[in-house]
Amino acid sequence: MKDILDTFNNQKELFYSAKTKDINFRINNLKKLKKVIKENEDKILDALYKDLRKSNFEGFATEIGIIYSELNLHIKNLRKWSKTEKVKNSIINFPSKSYVYKDPYGVVLIIGPFNYPFQLVISPLIGAISAGNCAIIKPSENTKNTALLLEKIINENFNENFIKVVNPLGGKDVVSYLLNLNFDYIFFTGSVKVGKIVMEKASKNLIPLTLELGGKSPCIIDNSAKLTLAAKRIVWGKFLNAGQTCVAPDYIFVQKDIKDKLLEELKKEILIQFGNNLKSSPDFPRIVNLQSFSRLKNYLKDGDIYFGGNSDENDLYLDPTLLINIKQNSLIMEEEIFGPILPILEYSNLDEVISYVTKKDKPLALYYFSENSSSIERILNLTTSGGVTINDTIIHVASSYLPFGGVGSSGMGSYHGKASFDIFTHKKSVIKRGTFAEFPLRFAPYNNKINLLKKIMK
Repeated sequence: MKDILDTFNNQKELFYSAKTKDINFRINNLKKLKKVIKENEDKILDALYKDLRKSNFEGFATEIGIIYSELNLHIKNLRKWSKTEKVKNSIINFPSKSYVYKDPYGVVLIIGPFNYPFQLVISPLIGAISAGNCAIIKPSENTKNTALLLEKIINENFNENFIKVVNPLGGKDVVSYLLNLNFDYIFFTGSVKVGKIVMEKASKNLIPLTLELGGKSPCIIDNSAKLTLAAKRIVWGKFLNAGQTCVAPDYIFVQKDIKDKLLEELKKEILIQFGNNLKSSPDFPRIVNLQSFSRLKNYLKDGDIYFGGNSDENDLYLDPTLLINIKQNSLIMEEEIFGPILPILEYSNLDEVISYVTKKDKPLALYYFSENSSSIERILNLTTSGGVTINDTIIHVASSYLPFGGVGSSGMGSYHGKASFDIFTHKKSVIKRGTFAEFPLRFAPYNNKINLLKKIMK
């Protein structure tokens, strides 16, 4: 692990030199990152296919294209975002001026997940660079082709004292070692279970952090919804990346009188999007590894299969599957599914759903399909989640103009767009006092000065 420690110490030295605070340095490195990605597009798509069987379209749309949008926004706006802000001043501090300075934290650690192994490493990296930090990156070892490619394209193109990918195929021991170092900030994307370990480790050194976790994101459909369109958008959002998406609809609550119709529409839409021979579809990815595959297969026991359910362990393939008649207290309704299985429950009254959702851990996302504006407002006002999309799924995550993050057990801190700059930036409060005058009010002895103080501070 000595190489990691050397990198960490060298990055600290570079940061203390103030080189990364230079705005031109930051913008030039963002432009370089964009250029490097463009030069390696085909290799990135190939690695994503080898790791997760992602089609080139899905790989570009969800892993590369979204990164270009982020880079363009940061390059365009960084000078404005990083400017010192002058703010109003309190009369009690006269004569003085007040400012907010935008300081980078220092050396940050970015730990990436397997499900979007390129995008969810590069997206926070953009924020780290933009804010003026150095970064050490640990990609997921579960997607080895992408991890090794990240190591190659980052380490060959950037000064390792500024940005470096370390031990891309290292496991828990490497992550544990990294978490024992005194980083200035930690950005982790992954499971709730591991997120708790990261937070515990960070707390020992009082390291600020962002946790992008997950949870069980509900999808609610009432009888005013346009079912054919809803089914199309749900099938896309749920089975994108074979369900291995932190904001995928985890389960459906559908109004009782339209349940059968919805099931028909979902089945029909799965066949439209992936064909009659689902396994041979070039557009349907695979499960990341055997451990995840076995966990998902076990969930199939928790209800009755309405559609799908076929699998091939050797190919890490599992059908897009609709599950009904869910057993009470089943694992599938307690754990995040993170795969292509969609449990469908029914409800009679919207209050039932609101009560169910609010009593559970706060989800990363919530989806509601409805044409009833008052019901939509009830859902928005009476539930809490990291984000919400009405009459669609997932798309709120793709906007560089909306902060993305969890709440409660689904995470803490938000990023994307300006929020990425903000989250890697310490806002330093500064007062510059004038020296041409001084008022004796605040200095002892106080005597009867309190009467004047009350007049000023009321």
